[in-house]
Amino acid sequence: MKYLLKNASVFQDSEINKRDVLICDGKVASVSVSISADDDTDVIDLNNCYIFPGFIDVHVHLREPGFSYKETIRTGSLAAAAGGYTDICAMPNLNPVPDSVEHLKEELDIIRRDAVINVHPYGAITVNEDGKEMSDLDGMAKDVIAFSDDGHGVQNGEMMRKAMIKAKSLGKIIAAHCEVNELLHGGYIHDGEYARAHGHRGICSESEWGQIERDAKLAGDTGCSYHVCHVSSKESVEIIRRAKAQGVDITCETGPHYLVLCDEDLIEDGRFKMNPPLRSREDKAALIEGILDGTVDMIATDHAPHSAEEKSKGLEKSAMGIVGLETAFSVLYTELVKKGVITLSQLIELMSIKPGRRFGIDTAIKEGQYADLCVWDLSKEHTVDPDKFQTKGRATPFAGKTVCGECLMTMVKGEIIWKQ
Repeated sequence: MKYLLKNASVFQDSEINKRDVLICDGKVASVSVSISADDDTDVIDLNNCYIFPGFIDVHVHLREPGFSYKETIRTGSLAAAAGGYTDICAMPNLNPVPDSVEHLKEELDIIRRDAVINVHPYGAITVNEDGKEMSDLDGMAKDVIAFSDDGHGVQNGEMMRKAMIKAKSLGKIIAAHCEVNELLHGGYIHDGEYARAHGHRGICSESEWGQIERDAKLAGDTGCSYHVCHVSSKESVEIIRRAKAQGVDITCETGPHYLVLCDEDLIEDGRFKMNPPLRSREDKAALIEGILDGTVDMIATDHAPHSAEEKSKGLEKSAMGIVGLETAFSVLYTELVKKGVITLSQLIELMSIKPGRRFGIDTAIKEGQYADLCVWDLSKEHTVDPDKFQTKGRATPFAGKTVCGECLMTMVKGEIIWKQ
């Protein structure tokens, strides 16, 4: 199939210019100011629209195998396509946990059968993610994007050191959910003004940054490529900034919700509950500063769907996690780009180029490359309506919010996967 995408503003090499894009046999054949179509070419006029390289989310929960009532690989990958993502990295807190070749195969088989975009699984760092015994990192290495015990901080420093040494020998990243269990004290929202005013148990920031501080030192000692998941606190940003200055091979991500919301925005509703929690206004400002100075490398959604029942029990008793694949770009474009905090090109770097560079995924729009891209109309306003989501999850703090930007089409390997 041949497609000619005409008259769009195309992101290439950190610039956005008016271009035509010709796609043949799944790959970008030409990008030029003006391209003429053959008779056998499907011409799509995209005047006033934008073509971006496919977004890459390095932190997604697809819940399958084991928890398909929350999400499936098919519904999660459809949600990703609807949000402009062509590549997502699936976290390993599943049943069975992908901690061996045999367990990983169960997930890979479903991905090959049901995924509509590129899904890259993580392997678990430890068996059953319980921190006691290292998983078969050697056996899984060729089939996983990286290793993580997401959902659990690796409590034992010596275990993390051994995992880093092994991952380095395999040329793989360790992606860490940083959380010190003994500092949690049953908390479930940020230990801040809202928690104190409403009688909630808080989660202190040190439960996050304390483990980042430990791991940053271990990464420096071992030379491991180390990535910090869902950074939320100002102290975490400063530790990572300092480690980078010292030459540690460290990167990090934060989520759209941490850049746009803080604990002052909380209401008594499970759709505002996630881990780590929404923190203070000062933490949000530090994350934005980290985005601007390059300390925070990328934005990942931590898309974490649950059933309606699991999210209906208020802040205290609801499950932790929100969905985000279908709202990420529009929310960030509306709140950060349109308000002049960052440029549109910077947002595309954060959602596509930088995560791709770190995790070895290339969705850049260039000749000879697979056509993994998304098309957006940035002038279109819409109200976030969870009932229209492709994901099974409905819990989002952005429900009812008016945002700008609509994904009109997503292509994977030159095939139209999503079309509005």
